[in-house]
Amino acid sequence: MGSMEVHEELLRGQAEAWQLMFAFADSMALKSAVELRLADIMHSHGSPITLPQLASRIDSSCPDIPYLARLMRMLVRKGIFAVHQSSDGGDETLYKMTHISKWLLHDSELSLAPMILVENNQWLLEPWHYLSQCVKEGGIAFKKAHGCGIWDFASQNPQFNNLFNDAMACTAKIVMKALVSHYKDGFDSIQSLVDVGGGTGGALAEIVKSYPHIKGINFDLPHVVATAPVCEGIFHVGGDMFDAIPKADAVFMKWILHDWDDEACVKILKNCRQAIPDKNGKLVLVEIVVQEDGNNIFGDMGLVFDLVMFAHTTGGKERTEQEWMKLLEQGGFHRCKIISMPALYSIIEAYPQ
Repeated sequence: MGSMEVHEELLRGQAEAWQLMFAFADSMALKSAVELRLADIMHSHGSPITLPQLASRIDSSCPDIPYLARLMRMLVRKGIFAVHQSSDGGDETLYKMTHISKWLLHDSELSLAPMILVENNQWLLEPWHYLSQCVKEGGIAFKKAHGCGIWDFASQNPQFNNLFNDAMACTAKIVMKALVSHYKDGFDSIQSLVDVGGGTGGALAEIVKSYPHIKGINFDLPHVVATAPVCEGIFHVGGDMFDAIPKADAVFMKWILHDWDDEACVKILKNCRQAIPDKNGKLVLVEIVVQEDGNNIFGDMGLVFDLVMFAHTTGGKERTEQEWMKLLEQGGFHRCKIISMPALYSIIEAYPQ
């Protein structure tokens, strides 16, 4: 390699290091867009909008337009919004929605706005600063940041609990839309279904709405189900999945086992096994199945979520197909298959026999 090639390679490396160093700026710009409800303003406006028009609709008596212009410049660069060329040839810049900003709408049925707000909240950002310390000495990043695990923190902090539940509810709608449309026969033969770690019941409500013959049991910690809304066909039950799980024809868990280490998962799975019949009992998981090469539309998100588990949970992690098969076998489920969805997650169907 010649000196020119070496110089260019070093320069590329420096550029990439700078970009990685300030990658958080993308998240903060995205969070700001959600907090300012910029997508909502554009959507309600109904047509491309000028900067002064956008500023006038922000919830503020004196919005700073130069600051907004700088924020919009970055959001446009990242493809979150787009610049619209006026047909009359005017000089004033007009902004419009893109396929990304549609996911930022607060009142849309399918929205990532609550998830963006909670993941970029100071409470969930703080543990990320302890990853290297965990590598050096072990321990749990969230506990190092806050003095307790995330579930205890949520039970003691109603504001965080509400933010977290809203985020889980919004992702439940997204995942369940894909699940119901791509797992059409999966719930036909089930008369009763318990959603373990079901939060406020959003995911289960989508299943029961599509399969009204199912008796739904939404099972979660008492402080979680205490905020759950009344929903026809669903019974809310408070308890601890490490102690026992309500009996049903099938157990459903969405995005639960990735919160825990292997030992805890095996205990949960054994309780799931006890909750369902030996014959025809079924476990349905919705989880990320990590692809090391990231060769799909979601790219490296499996690995990113694995670091989210590192930062936020007590030993949780994302798992490969081989790791899932081994874990389920240890938990008493000897027959399993993975069903791909057009989503970040896959369906893992498991049977005791």
